[in-house]
This record gives sequence, C-alpha cells and structure tokens, in this order.
Amino acid sequence: MPFGEIVCGSPGSGKSTYCYGKHQLFTALKRPISIVNLDPANDALSYPCAIDISSLITLNDVMEQHGLGPNGALIYCMEYLEANFDWLEERLQELGNDAYVLFDLPGQVELSTNHESVKHIIEKLTKSSFRLAAVHLCDAHYITDASKYISVLLLSLRAMLQLELPHINVLSKIDLISQYGDLDFNLDFYTDVQDLSHLQNILSTSLSPRFAALNMAMIDLIEDHSIVGFETLAVEDKNSMLNLTHAIDKATGYIFVPPPKSNQPPGTIDEADTGPSQRPNTYALFSSALGPMKGPASDVRDVQERWIDAKEEWDAFERKEWRKEGEAVRDQAAREQAAKTSKIRERKAPSTTHT
Repeated sequence: MPFGEIVCGSPGSGKSTYCYGKHQLFTALKRPISIVNLDPANDALSYPCAIDISSLITLNDVMEQHGLGPNGALIYCMEYLEANFDWLEERLQELGNDAYVLFDLPGQVELSTNHESVKHIIEKLTKSSFRLAAVHLCDAHYITDASKYISVLLLSLRAMLQLELPHINVLSKIDLISQYGDLDFNLDFYTDVQDLSHLQNILSTSLSPRFAALNMAMIDLIEDHSIVGFETLAVEDKNSMLNLTHAIDKATGYIFVPPPKSNQPPGTIDEADTGPSQRPNTYALFSSALGPMKGPASDVRDVQERWIDAKEEWDAFERKEWRKEGEAVRDQAAREQAAKTSKIRERKAPSTTHT
C-alpha cells in the first residue's frame, strides 16, 4: 500500500525546501521516497523529481494559448490534471506499492481551500489505495502578529475542512522566528491554540475598536471547531525533521521497518540481522499511536528554548559539536589511509631468503 503527503501552503512557506530536506533525510535513513511536482509554474526544481506535471502541461503554455493570467492558468492546469488523472495514475503505479510519495502543490491557497480540482484528485488517489496526510506549511513569523496569527488559523481550518485528510499544520522556518521580534505568549500558546480570548486585548490595541466584534466572531469560529494545532519545523535541523516525520507517520499509520545497517536514530531498530517481521521499528504504528512522541524537539518547550530563548547558546554549542564530529571523521580517515598505506608497503617489501 503506497503512502504519501499532500504538501500545501502559501507561497514562500517553504514547501519545496521541505520536500528537498525530506528527500535528503529519507535517503540518509534508507527510507523510500519519491517527489511529485504538481506546480506547473515551478521550472527550477530544487529536489530530485520522480514525476513532473510539466511533462503534461505548463503554466506558460496555458497562458499563451488561452490568454489567461497566472491564477486563471493555474486553475486551468489543475482542472486539466483532474481530467487526465490516468496520466498521473500510470506514473504512480511505476513507483510500486511500497512507494512513499510527496505531492508538492502550487502555492495558491485557493487550490486547497476553495477550488474542487485538488480535492477531487486527492479523492481519486485515496480510492487507488493511497494513504495520505496533508502537511500544511505556514511561515512561523506570522505568529508574531496577532491579526496575522488569526488569519493563519482561519486558513488552516479552511484547508482542513476542504481536503478532508489527516492534517498536520506546521509552523515552518521556526529557526528564523527570533528575527521578527518577541512573542506575546510562549510558543505553546500558538502551537496548541489555547484560549484565544487572550488575543482580544492585543487585537483591540492594534486595530480599530469597531472590529472588536468581528475579531471575537473569528476567534469563536476557530474555538468552536477546536481542531487546529501546529507542529514546528526547522528544515535544516535533524531532530526537528524527525519529530515532524514521526507526527506524520502517526497520522497515516505508516510503519517503516528499516534494514539492520541503515542509519536510523539510536534505539529505533533492532540491529539483529533478521527478517523485517522480527525487526520492529519503535516508531511503528502501535508504539507511536498509543503513546506520546519522545525525543529531541518533541516538546514545544524544548523548541522554544532552542530557537527563541537560548538560540545563540545552542548555535554555539552545535558549532562546537560539528567541529568535534569533523575532527573525528578526519582522524578516522587518516587512520584508514595509514592502514592502507602500511598494507601496500608490506606487499611491496622484498622477501629475504637464507642460504
């Protein structure tokens, strides 16, 4: 059964960067991964692409042939893909039943909140046995402004209701958030979407008082549904990527049984050289779904300390650890080279004969 992610979000939220980072991580962990580019305007892909929609249709061709603007042409492309879903289905079948696929959507938010084509494509994928989760990326700097945070909550809620998938909302670029000023509350207030009435005072000072009733109406709407929450992501941080991967696996029920010599995090696999059924993954469905996620970056308070409260100290500590790791790698390479040179000299040394 193939599994996958629908990667969506506003322009600039980091979708392509996330796909590239996930490809690097999964390649290192020897996990299967294929990326499908569904953005007909993306002609400068930063990641290895297994399937590219530009082989079927491109945004520029549609704009030239039909005289449409960028947004209208993009909607046309999605409708064309929906009508020619067999093209996508045939290429996905070539990836095999054990494939793990990332579908990189265009950045226009109406495709995942209002328009029906992407929703219908997802329905066809699920009917063809795909187990999918929506990974909705939102730029973390929006939470530094109360009104922008409310808009992100509404956008996330609308995408959840539209796509009807297991949904993981993500505050991306969390490692850059300290550049945008101090937060009004601790990070867990924003990730857990706690009592939003606390935002009322902040909104009333930054906006006209006549919007107070509208603000409370939007807050009540979000709290009435009570389904929005966020994970955090720093795409260049391994622990952050592993934590998000764990959350997505938990949402889809994906079980990965790695080979014994794969580069998995310590303690996640049985190193015995046995069959997959005898080598359970501790990140598997039953162990993760029935218990809390554990490990670095799994607690939002640790994320706040790493990227907000003590970012400079952590950066200095990591640089020191990287230097140690680099020195260890160089020393190991030098020892291996010395051993190789010694063996070559032994083979070349002339043998002595006694008479």
